[in-house]
Amino acid sequence: MKLMEGGSAPGEEGAPRGAAEEVLLSGLFGLAPALKPNYALSLTRGAELLMRRQDAAVAVVASSSAPVSALSLADCIGCYAFQRHDGPEPSAAYFTVFCYPFKKSWWDSGASRHRVAKTFCVLASAEAEENRRVAETWARTIRELALPPSPKLAGATNGLLPRPCRVMVLLNPQSGSGRALPLFRSQVQPMLTEANIAFDLFVTEKPTHAWDLVREEDMSRWDALVAMAGDGLLYEMINGIMERPDWRSVTQKPLCILPGGSGNALAASLNHYAGKGNFVKEDLLINCTYFLCKGLHEPMDLVSLRTASGRRLFSCLSFGWGFVSDVDIASERYRKLGSARFTVGTFQLLTTLQVYKGRLSYLPADEQSPASDSSFPTGTQNCPSAEHHQHHQGSFDNGTLPVRILLPPVPPSPREGGDLEDSLLVPFEQPVPKHWTVVPEEEFVSIVCIYQSHLGADLILAPNAKLCDDAIHLFYLTAGVSRMAMVKIFMAMERGTHLTLNNPYLHYVPVKAFRLEPLEPKGFMTVDGEVLACQPVQGQIHRRLTRIISGPSEGLGPLRKEC
Repeated sequence: MKLMEGGSAPGEEGAPRGAAEEVLLSGLFGLAPALKPNYALSLTRGAELLMRRQDAAVAVVASSSAPVSALSLADCIGCYAFQRHDGPEPSAAYFTVFCYPFKKSWWDSGASRHRVAKTFCVLASAEAEENRRVAETWARTIRELALPPSPKLAGATNGLLPRPCRVMVLLNPQSGSGRALPLFRSQVQPMLTEANIAFDLFVTEKPTHAWDLVREEDMSRWDALVAMAGDGLLYEMINGIMERPDWRSVTQKPLCILPGGSGNALAASLNHYAGKGNFVKEDLLINCTYFLCKGLHEPMDLVSLRTASGRRLFSCLSFGWGFVSDVDIASERYRKLGSARFTVGTFQLLTTLQVYKGRLSYLPADEQSPASDSSFPTGTQNCPSAEHHQHHQGSFDNGTLPVRILLPPVPPSPREGGDLEDSLLVPFEQPVPKHWTVVPEEEFVSIVCIYQSHLGADLILAPNAKLCDDAIHLFYLTAGVSRMAMVKIFMAMERGTHLTLNNPYLHYVPVKAFRLEPLEPKGFMTVDGEVLACQPVQGQIHRRLTRIISGPSEGLGPLRKEC
């Protein structure tokens, strides 16, 4: 939504506002709390609500010379009609429009969404039923115009949530600084109500609670599955889904991430793809909730990870080993600091920079093997069980701290159907295929396989990544990089310009699959921010395996074909 005064369109000084737009509805209404008509409203096919304040002596909308303000319904999340039988005028009807436009803050050069709600009084008739009919017509038309364009073009990959709809919300009250639940009540819940989205809230009580809930619940009750926490909760939900016998259909039910943790990398990535700037904290939460209220969703790639212990995991964000993973783990003790924990952890571990010995191999993204089609499978297939979390005391060079490690559970009972095949991978006892690349170096400072743009809310590791680009973005730092160079690299990551440093120790290559074989069991690995015991791991990308709530690309409209 943009508020424009003086009858000028953006970039068209002096042009009459809405002059070339077809008017669908028009009328005189009172802007609450006023009952008498004091505003002339026009609703245009271009999805704008034009408002002109009426002088008492002016009765014709078109002849008024008063300034025009416009609400862009692209920023509207809801509108409803109602009546107040105990109000000052029992026959009056009302409609309220809820918008969340961008607005610059006086203390910040950026812009963030803020709430604008306007209630109009309909008193065109002495009959209450007629006034309600008018109010409902306006509310219904505004809701229709506020919807993103219907994805009917050939090749379009977007979808829209039905209206009304119901979503399952899983919330981890311990995420980040521990404010996820009060933030949901104060920020998210009111917006869902305005958008006519019903929800069932599940507050997790223990590790793997979300994993178990999503695996066992009847998913036909909900139109989307929402995680209000850090990235780890969505990771649990995805792996719970992949343990279901009906995983193939449930993976097509849109997921949604509402940032309530300290990392919030996936939420920041979605915001980045929509071209909405670098938001953090509550601004990022409001923008992601706005995405949910608009209801646009699109495909997202997942990565299937296999461990030497024989287990399988599914990941939507990243896999890492070395410095970056160490920072993630060591900074857990500073969780109450929110995203600042990563800054503290980074400088702490730079004082004792470690080297990790291992063998890294990969299949470059431009290589195509005969069986490399990893698009969504056909037929009735089932996914093997993913690993469960268990608590374990993990040692760290700077001391000992409790961390969550993924260890193999009791083997699951066999299910009907076959596996989602990892066609690019071979068993660990076999060498990687000859057309793979084996990195000659065997001493690393950090290895990160990322499939989204952001590694944290303010760390842009792969700025050109997309939700379904069918690629794993592999970054690795080899031994010999200095501490000062590390500081420069991480500072450049805040802007996504680290590759322009041309540091000889920093390597980047887009890949389809990889294998990492530690030559010593040192440190921990991380999957979507959750800890995995150090062991050989290999993985491959699976294109468009699930769907996620997203925002329309800036300047491109909501329809995307690149997937």
